[in-house]
Amino acid sequence: MRYALVVPLIGLSGVSIKRPKQEQLVATNIYVGNLPFSTDSNELENLFSEHGAVSSAHVITDRDTGRSRGFGFVEMESDDAAQAAISALNGADMGGRELTVNVARPRN
Repeated sequence: MRYALVVPLIGLSGVSIKRPKQEQLVATNIYVGNLPFSTDSNELENLFSEHGAVSSAHVITDRDTGRSRGFGFVEMESDDAAQAAISALNGADMGGRELTVNVARPRN
């Protein structure tokens, strides 16, 4: 008969063994509202890439018509780049419309 040795996560001295934390990069998600309806995701990415590295950019479209709904989301790779983009672009004019740019609220 074979027996397996089961070792608990608590060492012999009663001290817990700590595993190193993995560093996770969290992109900052930005809401962009009041976009011209002609804006596509590439234009949105190009606009924000002037202020830092962009992870992704999506203009939200109507699922039935495929037409832009006038808002989108951009993920920036760093918080500093996101804050720079928000400061520079909130209230800026794009195609005759004043953009609303702020940190996106989490989905519920």
